[in-house]
Amino acid sequence: MNDQLKLVIITGMSGAGKTVALQSFEDMGYFCVDNMPPSLLPKFWELIKETGKISKICLVIDLRSRSFFDELMDEIAGMDNTNTVEMSIIYLEADEQALVSRYKETRRSHPLQTDGVSVLEAIRREKEILSDIRTKSLVIDTSDLTPRQFREKLNAEFRTSDVDTFTVNVMSFGFKYGLPIDSDIVMDVRFLPNPHYIDELRPLTGLDAPVYDYVMSQPESEVFYRKFTDLLDFELPLYEKEGKSSLTITIGCTGGQHRSVAFTERVAHHIQDQGFKVNIIHRDRNKRKESMNRS
Repeated sequence: MNDQLKLVIITGMSGAGKTVALQSFEDMGYFCVDNMPPSLLPKFWELIKETGKISKICLVIDLRSRSFFDELMDEIAGMDNTNTVEMSIIYLEADEQALVSRYKETRRSHPLQTDGVSVLEAIRREKEILSDIRTKSLVIDTSDLTPRQFREKLNAEFRTSDVDTFTVNVMSFGFKYGLPIDSDIVMDVRFLPNPHYIDELRPLTGLDAPVYDYVMSQPESEVFYRKFTDLLDFELPLYEKEGKSSLTITIGCTGGQHRSVAFTERVAHHIQDQGFKVNIIHRDRNKRKESMNRS
């Protein structure tokens, strides 16, 4: 197990942003668990030690009673090797007006809202119950924070230097095999001449120089490449600034073997040259060969 394990516990007022916080820690590479009962911590701790691979954990724990909080502290104190744990407790809150407004927007009921109890009364009751816990925590007021600003605040406080902030996946595919379901940006290069109809190019792929050179020698290819990369140069920094952890760009042709593969390679290397981390994926490059081998 690593010498130092980071354990972040998120708690606080209902409606103050625990879900956004959990998603932010997940993007920062933390192993995240929502609504963890304190009684399960010892078993959870044993599993973490057995893997020896997890160094950052984020738990969202609902602490609307003092006894629940005491149980949590008792379980943490009882775990062995606690001297190797760097623990932070984040308490999220917002003013009454902001919380009431959020509950009205989502049409959800407050967890402490019972028959005859208003949302405002439930909020005040919860605040009273959690008052002692608040004094032991890092308090973040989300009243005037947008989700983006909230994520930026958490990133500034908890992001470690070994985490890549933004990854771009560039994938080639064939429309005949279906659109990738995880696409964020989809481009279609079926308007270009198809190397499939040239006998000596048909068995090759866009990774082979003859196919790549043929695709890129088309006048339309250079115009498309210039316009597409101009768009990406504009968009990618904005996606990163918005807090998105990854983006998937998919480029398709008919079979995913020639044109889309060539363009995926060229576009991906351009993105790398702009300083982004890039993964290159050719989903359907060998589908035709595999199909022929099966038959």
